Amino acid sequence: MSTTPQGSTSNQDEITLVTTTTATTLTVSEQEHTVINEDSDNRRHEAFDLPKSKKFKSSTTLISNGSDLTIMSSNSNSTNVVEAMEHTNGEMNYNGNSENNNSQATLQTTTPYQMAGVLQHQTSTSSTKTPEIDEGLYSRQLYVMGKEAMHQLASAHVLISGMRGLGVEIAKNIILGGAKSVIVHDCGSVTYKDLSSQYYFNESNIGQNRAEVANKHLAELNSYVNVTCSSATIDDVFLQKNKVNVFVLTDANLDDQLKIGDYCHQHGIKFINANTKGLFGQIFCDFGLNFQVLDTNGENPLTQIVTEISHDEAGVVFMSTDTRHGFEDGSYVTFHGVKGMTEVNEQEFKISVPSPYTFTIGDTRNFGVYEGGGNVIEVKKPEIANFKPFSESLKDPEMLVCDFAKMSMPANLHLAFQAISNFQKQYNTLPKPWDDGDADKFYEVVEKLNSENREKVLTDELNKHWIKLFSKTCTGDLCPMQAVIGGIAAQEAMKAVTGKFMPIRQFFYFDAIECLPENVFQPSNEITTESYMGPKLPTKTSRYYSQEIVFGEDFQEKLGKSKYFVVGSGAIGCEMLKNFAMMGVGCLKEGHVYVTDMDSIEKSNLNRQFLFRSWDIGKMKSTVAAEAVKAMNPNMHVRAYVDGVFPETEHIYDDHFFERLDGVVNALDNVKARQYIDRRCVYYQKPLVDSGTLGTKASVQVVVPFLTESYSSTNDPPDPSIPMCTLRNFPNLIEHTIEWARDNFAGLFTIPSQQAEEFMRGPKEFAERTAKNHSEYDKTEIIENVKRILSGERPKTFADCIKWSRLLFEQQFHNTIAQLLFNFPRDHITNKGERFWSGNKRCPHVLKFDVNNKLHLDFIVAASNLLAHMYHIPQTNDYKLIAEEVAKLHIPEFKPKAGVTIHENDDQVRAELDRQKNTSAMRKNGQSGNDIEVEQLLNRLPKYDDVLDIKIRPHEFEKDDDTNFHMDYITATANLRAENYEIQRADRSKIKRIAGNIIPAIATATAMVTGLVCLEVYKFIQNHQKIESYRNGFVNLALPFFGFSEPVPPKRQKYLDKDFTLWDRFEVKGDMTLEEFIEYFKREHKLVPNMISAGMSVIYSPHFMRQTSKTQDMKRKISELFETVTRTKIPAHVRSLTLDMLCDDLEGNDVEDVPYIKYTFR
Repeated sequence: MSTTPQGSTSNQDEITLVTTTTATTLTVSEQEHTVINEDSDNRRHEAFDLPKSKKFKSSTTLISNGSDLTIMSSNSNSTNVVEAMEHTNGEMNYNGNSENNNSQATLQTTTPYQMAGVLQHQTSTSSTKTPEIDEGLYSRQLYVMGKEAMHQLASAHVLISGMRGLGVEIAKNIILGGAKSVIVHDCGSVTYKDLSSQYYFNESNIGQNRAEVANKHLAELNSYVNVTCSSATIDDVFLQKNKVNVFVLTDANLDDQLKIGDYCHQHGIKFINANTKGLFGQIFCDFGLNFQVLDTNGENPLTQIVTEISHDEAGVVFMSTDTRHGFEDGSYVTFHGVKGMTEVNEQEFKISVPSPYTFTIGDTRNFGVYEGGGNVIEVKKPEIANFKPFSESLKDPEMLVCDFAKMSMPANLHLAFQAISNFQKQYNTLPKPWDDGDADKFYEVVEKLNSENREKVLTDELNKHWIKLFSKTCTGDLCPMQAVIGGIAAQEAMKAVTGKFMPIRQFFYFDAIECLPENVFQPSNEITTESYMGPKLPTKTSRYYSQEIVFGEDFQEKLGKSKYFVVGSGAIGCEMLKNFAMMGVGCLKEGHVYVTDMDSIEKSNLNRQFLFRSWDIGKMKSTVAAEAVKAMNPNMHVRAYVDGVFPETEHIYDDHFFERLDGVVNALDNVKARQYIDRRCVYYQKPLVDSGTLGTKASVQVVVPFLTESYSSTNDPPDPSIPMCTLRNFPNLIEHTIEWARDNFAGLFTIPSQQAEEFMRGPKEFAERTAKNHSEYDKTEIIENVKRILSGERPKTFADCIKWSRLLFEQQFHNTIAQLLFNFPRDHITNKGERFWSGNKRCPHVLKFDVNNKLHLDFIVAASNLLAHMYHIPQTNDYKLIAEEVAKLHIPEFKPKAGVTIHENDDQVRAELDRQKNTSAMRKNGQSGNDIEVEQLLNRLPKYDDVLDIKIRPHEFEKDDDTNFHMDYITATANLRAENYEIQRADRSKIKRIAGNIIPAIATATAMVTGLVCLEVYKFIQNHQKIESYRNGFVNLALPFFGFSEPVPPKRQKYLDKDFTLWDRFEVKGDMTLEEFIEYFKREHKLVPNMISAGMSVIYSPHFMRQTSKTQDMKRKISELFETVTRTKIPAHVRSLTLDMLCDDLEGNDVEDVPYIKYTFR
């Protein structure tokens, strides 16, 4: 092999991080598991002093620093590891006045980055000034939330109490999201138990205050958020002085949950209670009475093209019959751009929907008669949601179901989460891990709760098996579970302050019991927990202690020795690597995590890709991400690549690389790359988890060898493309004009200059490539492009650029439209007797340039600067100077020409393209690419010596650079063309999203989906063999909706009497002659090959071979035949070929489908 992942290659920029640190460990007896996991401080409730009366109680000292607030935080004395272990609690230590925390000192946590954020977001919510939003940073989130919601979020003050794994996950997501201020609160100290999921803690922090340690790292995440910490007692003075809008409580006992929940409800503070216990999670939301939900589903308002409105009592609105309109009965709509019946424009109508293609708005007889045009747009109406306080909801819960295969699970977990505190009060301890005696006692507590103080039991389906599993694992802390619950809870906090999206009403429970061994999580009617003795519990403390008490030490060893490939280190990749570091994936000597990404870090990444900081901009994502997770867990063996994964890099990610992997995790943003990785995983028979997000939507698909279908087994329907004719001549939506503007940009400023640049690098080579690879029509266009770019009429000064831009305006927005109207006048009637300008065809009008029209001048400024940049001419965006210059220009009058062909529909466009192809084929006459044609092309191109000194700089479209005029040009062009066709304009943000093909994204959905992925990785590590053990998932946090299901098994096929799936193949080892190969299949598989191919190349086909050739080929090796027919040398790193075969059985009957062949010849 020429390259393996252990070595460096010339085209590979990588870092290898394999250093190992040895942490201090302590021996833990079985009895001490109780000490590590239970709360030994009975005064933790004193951290919350919230009287129900409105009389404020001053129990905490706050220091006011202007309008900004610095909180005094207790300073924990250093303790040794043993003392820290003895003071560990299963829930948070909320005592602000413990012996180790009796001295108060001012903790100044505002960094320069935070101060910049304070200034940007304003320092007081009482200010009427709207917070400014950094669109460069928040661009992807803005497409999810919208500007109004972002302004609301940027004014929010959030308190998060509890800085263990779940709390920090919620804090991280809210800070990335851009709240005004976040206070992180915790009275407890860091223990070993925290290290399995709190990625900002390490062994050196043992004994330090959790909030203080976490705050140092959280403050770096977003310079616009004022992040402070506190370990003070929380009372009403604290909440009022900090202007807390949202109180997020984590890891608290039930008494504190009740106390805080009721206080928040009474005082109008939005309350979120979130907890994880092992493989179980809980979220509760109370946003008070009359909470207004401004957007219930997160979807863009529906928009349709109006084709007719009846002038009658019903007022029937007709739209394009191509697709269903999607409106619902009772929806509200408004109209824009309707002609004739102008009374409907900008008015709201409540509609009735009699069919998928029409709706009614009521009596239109007093309106004008519809003449044409117009769009109809959905109007989203707010909904009111009322929430009960926590104490009331606890007795009468409303619960959201997330897994319909376990319908009774929410009710069981509702009781189990309450039972923890009751159990602890009754037995002065938490349930010990995997202890049958404690599990029995815990079940008795749950049984009592099910009927206690109720007229009827909460659930008739109390599941003893589930409850006992909860008891045996509830003291564990798992990073993937906290990623899931933390992502969802953070999104709920954002909903609370923005009204954007529908909140959870009111309890949400989630479990992942399928992660346990397959003989454990089965339903109780198949197996009982008593038949499983439990895992081997840890005998010494380590950072993985809280994970080991759920899965055991042996499992942890497997995780540490595993080798995983993370493909992509963007938003999903960063979260995945963080989870892997906490889980301990690849953290033993034999283990490894490989990560690759071709991209470098940009500013817009910082809002979601939390491993990166502003000082990392420009660096490679994979290398920075690897360094960051290495800092989180120094024992992690992580190697970063900067090479993409595709056929051209198979010498890097070769057989040796893939064969040693235990699994692959996709963190990609396009289907083509996913399908390629999927094919590689099928070929190497490796498990794969694919995930993706689109705004608040997220999905997970698990691919298990021989058990499930692959990612590529099913395909989403392709996105509908815009017809060519619509783009060219008949746009009717702003999306059409945006795509036209994007193509126009490339056709003017990118493609021609790139072609000219190629010509300048080597005229003869350019002519040879053009002659060989292009049709006659394309050759003509390429030659004209090069001549235009390098001609003597090219601009020499900026004034020349202004003149060119003014002529371009005239050509695009006046002359072309005038010619179209000349061919098809406004009153044109088709040969069918119908109005030409009707239905989806909007009649345009010409634009007359107005130097005082800002949009017109925007176009001139942008186009002039783009052209100047291309020719290395000094640029300016001085509007006054440009306006004065353009006003001097004389523009010749345009006269339409007769005989100009303008296609009316796509059929005519396709016919013209076919004609051009046929003409090109005739002209080639077998001489394409020969010396004569090359010479002819060179004669048509400029003389090289005449253009030798010209310097060209093509524009590569970059949407996120606001200084390069790219988006300025596309925005102006799209809106000017929209004005031509009386289409409603779009703002720059929308145009940027569509032109740049930007995928809306938010950190909450990203964090959540990676948690779901890592739960599936737990199953891979244990080699789960039942399809019902795995879960595909689809989540929409906006609704909210959670859907989980078993994966789909692979399609089964049959040859002779044998079944096979996509995972099966024929394995042939050793390089055989063709004759040996054929005999092998006859002997071993009762099949007679009659055609063998590799890709598009046929290696063997007796029906089309001369006898002499056939006889000779029979003695040649398959590998030799492959090189001959493909005319390529097999690279040294390739050890096997993929062959396909058509064959008969031994009786000569055709066998239709057989598996492919993995032919290993080296």
